Amino acid sequence: MTKPLGAIVEALGGRLEGSADRLIERLAPVSTAGAGDIAFIAHVRYAGQIGSTHAGALIVSPALAEAASLRGACIVTDDPYLYFARLSQWWRQQHDPLPAPRIDPTASIHPLAVLGPDVDIGPFAVIAEGARIGAAARIGAHAVVEAHARVGEGSHVGARVVIGRRCQVGVRCILHPGVVIGADGFGFAPHEGRWVKIEQLGAVRIGDDVEIGANTCIDRGALDDTVIGDGVKLDNLIQIGHNVQVGDHTAMAGCAGVAGSASIGAGCTVGGGAVVLGHLSLADGVHISAASVVTRSIHRPGHYTGVFPIDDNAAWEKNAASLRQLNRLRERLKALEQALAAAQTSRKQP
Repeated sequence: MTKPLGAIVEALGGRLEGSADRLIERLAPVSTAGAGDIAFIAHVRYAGQIGSTHAGALIVSPALAEAASLRGACIVTDDPYLYFARLSQWWRQQHDPLPAPRIDPTASIHPLAVLGPDVDIGPFAVIAEGARIGAAARIGAHAVVEAHARVGEGSHVGARVVIGRRCQVGVRCILHPGVVIGADGFGFAPHEGRWVKIEQLGAVRIGDDVEIGANTCIDRGALDDTVIGDGVKLDNLIQIGHNVQVGDHTAMAGCAGVAGSASIGAGCTVGGGAVVLGHLSLADGVHISAASVVTRSIHRPGHYTGVFPIDDNAAWEKNAASLRQLNRLRERLKALEQALAAAQTSRKQP
């Protein structure tokens, strides 16, 4: 199904340069786009792609509008990347609309569960006693919403997702297949060479507009709840330990791990494969590079990186302490070299 450029601009805004009747067949990367495609160029440093792309239309910033319009049709907008994101949502709504809500006859719904209007329940899903599913929410095939759990209005729960007892998911959330919310946290007391389980009595509370990637796990709290703030975005295969607090609009990339009772502020980012150790705190606006290991609390916003080879722990601690002083030692050595050079120059003078 094609859409004219004019329909896109009518729906999303922007300034159209070129024919409104030009038909767009798909959204595509600028490097592989063809004559029936629309692509975006987000930054002036990629201006050279304007001349090399075969895209039928481009989304560009005002700084690139003249060059883009000389080659053909374009949509001019202040933030091309944001425009492309909204275009992708609109395109899916136009070309792949959700089916009408229905409750599959194979689903198991407890008589004391509460379902809002226009709820969609997939095949073999289980909605347990006291669970509440908000209006227009969608529960995928084989998903399980345990006793007294809640799913907010308009949320999408993917296939094979498990939402544990008493856990809460806010409105307009997306949980991709395989997500587990509210499994027991990793809590054991050592006793005579064995481990005694500590029952995890808390739950998980997830805010609004949260998206959680496939096979990510968020453990319930031991006593208090694990809390995920509004607008948080979690990639696939992330582990969030018990009693963790994640602030609003923080994002984490795949395979990141956050150990129990850590607190991460609002507006943070955690790169893929990075680890935040337990009981640490990250201030608002902290950005952790991929594969870093956060071993201490960070109290000021900024970009932090820490990758260090594995070693015997005692040696590692000594090396890490020395490494933290490396920049200071460098500056002292630099000052000493300058002093020695000055002394040698003065001795050579008559």
